[in-house]
Amino acid sequence: MGKKGKKEKKGRGAEKTAAKMEKKVSKRSRKEEEDLEALIAHFQTLDARKTQVTETPCGPPSPRLNASLSVHPEKDELILFGGEYFNGQKTFVYNDLYVYNIRKNTWTNVDIPGPPPRRCAHQAVVVPQGGGQLWLFGGEFASPDGEQFYHYKDLWVLHLATRTWEQVRSPGGPSGRSGHRMVAWKRELILFGGFHESARDYIYYNDVYSFSLDSFTWSRLSPSGPGPTPRSGCLMTVSPQGSIVVYGGYSKQRVRKDVDRGTQHADMFLLKSEGGEGKWVWTRINPSGVKPTPRSGFSAAVAPNQQTLLFGGVCDEEEEERLDGMFFNDLYFYDATRNRWFAGQLKGPKAERKKRRRGKAEECGGLCEQEQGPVSAQEPLEVVKEVVAEDGTVVTIKQMLASPSVGGRPPAQAETEACASTADPDCPTAEPCPRSSAMLAVKHGLLYVYGGMFEAGDRQVTLSDLHCLDLHKMEAWKTLVEMDPEAHEWLEESDSEEDSSSSEGTETGDEESGEDKEE
Repeated sequence: MGKKGKKEKKGRGAEKTAAKMEKKVSKRSRKEEEDLEALIAHFQTLDARKTQVTETPCGPPSPRLNASLSVHPEKDELILFGGEYFNGQKTFVYNDLYVYNIRKNTWTNVDIPGPPPRRCAHQAVVVPQGGGQLWLFGGEFASPDGEQFYHYKDLWVLHLATRTWEQVRSPGGPSGRSGHRMVAWKRELILFGGFHESARDYIYYNDVYSFSLDSFTWSRLSPSGPGPTPRSGCLMTVSPQGSIVVYGGYSKQRVRKDVDRGTQHADMFLLKSEGGEGKWVWTRINPSGVKPTPRSGFSAAVAPNQQTLLFGGVCDEEEEERLDGMFFNDLYFYDATRNRWFAGQLKGPKAERKKRRRGKAEECGGLCEQEQGPVSAQEPLEVVKEVVAEDGTVVTIKQMLASPSVGGRPPAQAETEACASTADPDCPTAEPCPRSSAMLAVKHGLLYVYGGMFEAGDRQVTLSDLHCLDLHKMEAWKTLVEMDPEAHEWLEESDSEEDSSSSEGTETGDEESGEDKEE
């Protein structure tokens, strides 16, 4: 009895501390957000010039990360919205809308009057009713110098049939945030986590909200049971059994003045609705199989067999004055029915694979799991690619490829599939390079990966390439849009003030003229 009372008191204390921190962050960030509201209003004035929907065939969108890539429920189309880009000196945030035609492999820029303000790290969810609706919540806008942030708490819906934006105003919703996750569950949108950051403070969330697609009202849920700690950037999906799965994510804590320590979470939880209306329960689970290595910035989507796939990300090694990251381009699949992780292994094109007798291990569609007993580990393979940027800088991309036998296949079988692993430089490959914060979507059993970023020394490379993988065959990646080296602008901080000021003026002009071109 005493222990229980102590736990409850401790829980209430933690809630009070979190409430105080949120109030503190809110107060300090209010001034910053007031400053940014004027800039956002300026961009909205530009958007207000749009009076009709215009569709302009175009090339691929500019390089970006933290955008949303959604699947049209009725057409063979992918919908890209928003995102951000950093060129070393200036941060650009977008609210443009692109439609990718899967069958024609073409892009169209769609200008729709009254769009949401520019943002990144938002969440977008598509539901089929009314010819298709794309629901969008939150996200952030950054000042051009990347020092100030405005976190949105607005809710929008894009009516895909009529190509119209609508802001849905409903009280009682989540506070302003980005990096949260949102899924469609029955006739509701369920939102979890995220973070809010100002120049000096930040706070991470683990609250849960529900938005009714029938009554257009928000409700804050209060699940019982041990739930996830506050975090952003986690995996959130709905299992075939109707539970909501939450995995991983990232958070940071201040260990002392001006020193933060990040945590890459690797725990997993189920959020279940139990009987009565509004009753939810958290349960921590421990899946078996080949689990993803620690990372953040990964991307997720739902595979055709209702498994959840995880792609890429970065593992940061933090020191007080330095942050080094190893980027990934590997695939993992989570089977909620079996509560098991699988490592995704490519089989290679049929023409390049030796004929071999198929066994049960191959019938899982190329998903390879670790079975009983330890597997002898081989040294990982390092593959180095070089890309020459527009300014002549050579960007070296290094990636570590796990040995094919790690997934549980015998070495002889792994050798027959070596062509898909890019270990052989002479072997034609088209896999996406390691990256974080990429955009993922699955349509007709095909996985699409667009954009994202990786770091090469002090340089951030933002991507605009598009890759496709048949999840039924799991043979090889196909490149639909190649990485364009000329798009990799990078301006060093040490550039002269004259160059910096002139380039800033050019960037602003380019951005506005680009908007006119899109109109």
